[in-house]
Amino acid sequence: MKTLNYLFAVALLFTVACSGEKTTNEEETMEVVEVEEVVEEQPKDIVTLALETESLSTLVAALKAADLVSTLQGAGPFTVFAPTDDAFAALPEGTLEELLKPENKDKLIAILTYHVVPGKVISTDLTDGMKAATVNGEEVTITTADGAKVNGANVVMADVEASNGVVHVIDAVILPPAM
Repeated sequence: MKTLNYLFAVALLFTVACSGEKTTNEEETMEVVEVEEVVEEQPKDIVTLALETESLSTLVAALKAADLVSTLQGAGPFTVFAPTDDAFAALPEGTLEELLKPENKDKLIAILTYHVVPGKVISTDLTDGMKAATVNGEEVTITTADGAKVNGANVVMADVEASNGVVHVIDAVILPPAM
């Protein structure tokens, strides 16, 4: 039986070798790239998406300081108006450092949850003058004349899909009315 299996294997190799079909490294590489592209297309949760976006690193640090990472990795859906690093840098000097201190965690939570709307709101759902209740209980005002804005902050990148919602990147940190 071993001899028969060996002969069959040799015959199979000979047939493949003589078939004239060659697989080039280029074809193999293309196949690998196609598989990687499929993997990359699967949406990530909001926090993972922010972690992988260089301009949102300050937001990620703030989410960690406020212990909101697991919340925004939850089922959702959530709509997050995500301020860029430049938006946080534009706050008055020392503000961010103060907010990141453990004793100011409640203030930080209030600000960050003011950037989150329950449910998935994509840009085509936005209307001029629209009010949206945020997770912290306050409302934000959406305007669409001259581009989408949230409380005056420009939406610089809209509809970034996440597995548990959508992210709209904004150019300013918006503050709840109480602040």
